[in-house]
Amino acid sequence: MLDNMPRGTICIEDIEMGMTRSLRKVVTDDDIEMFAQISTDRNPVHLDDDYARDTIFQGRIAHGMLTAGLISAVIGEQLPGHGTVYMGQSLKFLAPVRPGDMVHAEVRVIDIDLGKRRVKLDCHCAVDGKNVLVGEATVMAPSRKFD
Repeated sequence: MLDNMPRGTICIEDIEMGMTRSLRKVVTDDDIEMFAQISTDRNPVHLDDDYARDTIFQGRIAHGMLTAGLISAVIGEQLPGHGTVYMGQSLKFLAPVRPGDMVHAEVRVIDIDLGKRRVKLDCHCAVDGKNVLVGEATVMAPSRKFD
């Protein structure tokens, strides 16, 4: 994975509107197989070339939640980072991610509630500059006062 910032924690007191963090990752056949094993989602559209060729995707695709997991990685490792508690996430899948695709996952701060330690993040994943996933996440950020 290629991150734009080091891993760690950004406390609620230091988070600013418009702050962004991202990572890039090539989705591999091994990633898809491991996700299938962990999730128990062995849908052949993800794992079987012959089956997947006859679908609307005309080939194998990664699990949507594998792609969404890259958003979780940015949130849990970078913004806000370690100590963050996920409160909610909306997702809209716009296009498939295929084995070998480089996915760029990015989050951007769009709202901050300092008193409740809540941060709302605009989230998207793109392949070759085209969004494949969009959504919003609400998280509770760590605080220097309480953690």
